[in-house]
Amino acid sequence: MNRFEKFFGPRDEAKVKYQGGDFQVTSPGDFVRCAITGQPIALNELRYWSVELQEAYASPEISFRRYLEVNGKV
Repeated sequence: MNRFEKFFGPRDEAKVKYQGGDFQVTSPGDFVRCAITGQPIALNELRYWSVELQEAYASPEISFRRYLEVNGKV
């Protein structure tokens, strides 16, 4: 991140392949979007995703809620 990014924010959305414990950027960019909220997530802050659904999540709570939805627990 350079000093101007904090003023102008992330600009390009990356395409990412989510893997167990890691992810691979397939198309360059600064961020991905949370699959539930649409909130941009900087790649260096990306911590939560689903390998099965190939989705990123902004927080552990959102990730867990999505897990429950997909697995019929809600």
